[in-house]
Amino acid sequence: MLLATFSLGRLIRGLFAVLPAMLPLALTTLAMAACPDVVATRWSPRFVPVAYRALAAVPPGHVSITFVGHASFLIETTQGATIVTDYNGYNRPNFAPDIVTMNNAHSTHYTDIIEPGIKHALRGWDPSGGMALHNLRYLDVLVRNVPTNVRDYGGTRYNGNSIFVFETANLCIAHLSHLHHTLTDVHLKELGEIDVLMVPVDGGYTLGHATMLEVMAQIKAPLVIPMHWFSGASLQRFVAQAKDRYVINVHPSDQIVLSRASLPKEPEILVMPDRAGPARLD
Repeated sequence: MLLATFSLGRLIRGLFAVLPAMLPLALTTLAMAACPDVVATRWSPRFVPVAYRALAAVPPGHVSITFVGHASFLIETTQGATIVTDYNGYNRPNFAPDIVTMNNAHSTHYTDIIEPGIKHALRGWDPSGGMALHNLRYLDVLVRNVPTNVRDYGGTRYNGNSIFVFETANLCIAHLSHLHHTLTDVHLKELGEIDVLMVPVDGGYTLGHATMLEVMAQIKAPLVIPMHWFSGASLQRFVAQAKDRYVINVHPSDQIVLSRASLPKEPEILVMPDRAGPARLD
């Protein structure tokens, strides 16, 4: 009996001695079991997601827009829908949005690796060569697209890009993505009245600044938010050409909350900083 008690005591003490070393292995095993290998090996972001300051809630009749970087914005609605434009897997908030939109003119505007947790991945092109058509209603937002064309190795790839439109809070928000041409009457009719326009201002990869200003004049949105500016120089050149037609304002934050009542009375360009830091206009 004494031997049995002594042996049991040694066994218990031995187990307590090895448990700390076994715990990390056990947790790793559980993590692997919770994440199937096919997902774990496919999802591996190249960059650490940007820190994101979440609102407690978006007020009724409002929408929150955060400039995540490059051509990616985070759009949040009153009912909690979250959308990232031109999702590429690394210009993203530190959580999985409900909806992502993508275009494939360049690899920085899309990815084939869709983060687990994303409910709807909307491509602005049809991989089979047709025309992408989206009309997704999710909670309090409607996401639709207007197909456009892109330059492709000296030719034209028809319907290879999409302008995505987000309807929420009695506002229509349009994201031009990698637009390569001015718009036809058909495009403008399909777009409808746009309140907020996200515009690439690189001055070359998409359109020259003068031509992009033509597109802005076609759409007539009261609020324009520049994106896709690779340096302060391209942003400066765009603003220099636009300042006679638009009020220019620099927003101190990468996040803004809008409503129909807060739209500017005169056409305005609102420059928002991306994750690299404040936008400067000398």
